[in-house]
Amino acid sequence: MEGAQAVREAVRFGHVHELFVTEVAAARHPELLHAADDAGARIVPVTERAAESLSETVTPQGLVAVCDLLDVPLGEALARGPGRMSRLVAVCAGIGDPGNAGTVIRVADAAGADAVVLAGDSVDPHNGKAVRASTGSVFHLPLARVRDTAAALDACRAAGLVLLVADGHGELDLHDPAAAAVLGGPVAWVFGGEAHGVPDLAMERADHRVRVPIHGHAESLNLATAAAVCLYASVGARAR
Repeated sequence: MEGAQAVREAVRFGHVHELFVTEVAAARHPELLHAADDAGARIVPVTERAAESLSETVTPQGLVAVCDLLDVPLGEALARGPGRMSRLVAVCAGIGDPGNAGTVIRVADAAGADAVVLAGDSVDPHNGKAVRASTGSVFHLPLARVRDTAAALDACRAAGLVLLVADGHGELDLHDPAAAAVLGGPVAWVFGGEAHGVPDLAMERADHRVRVPIHGHAESLNLATAAAVCLYASVGARAR
């Protein structure tokens, strides 16, 4: 984990073991070092050159943290507590681009989702680019990784979630008033990668394929935008 914002969230949620910091970064973020020290993290001063070698970015900020692994078992991710199950879950089905996966995690966090499931050939949420794209949201909600997409979808359904696939040619219009009853219930939104879309297996198992209407001349929406529109549609339908 690197960068002030992401490291700050890691410290706040108690996931940091070691924090490597340059002299310049230490002077710039003294409160962050104090918080890390109070949380029991080991603070290690490093040179600018060492920080550059640790960093994956073009312009390192001089803060690199070693953190816990964050993924949890699927059943734990879908359970909100004793007798309480999730009502809004985002499923990344075959999303291979780490920036996209991290952004979906960030959007799901912003929409108040209960969990994010990364299924099939989806990228590891611990990938550096995915973590940076999430801007700290990887620490805010449960993440589960499941290689078997069918098993992930079956678990969501067993948890009482209706499976909604975001599909540009879906039979259910997101803005159709009749869709509100579906969108506002306990749902798992399934999103696919930019290049290949949602896998056929997920399409076949979906309870509904939901399309976001395109009113202008755009060919489609990118993944992050579509995820935001769909997740917030469920939040809005629930509030009615």
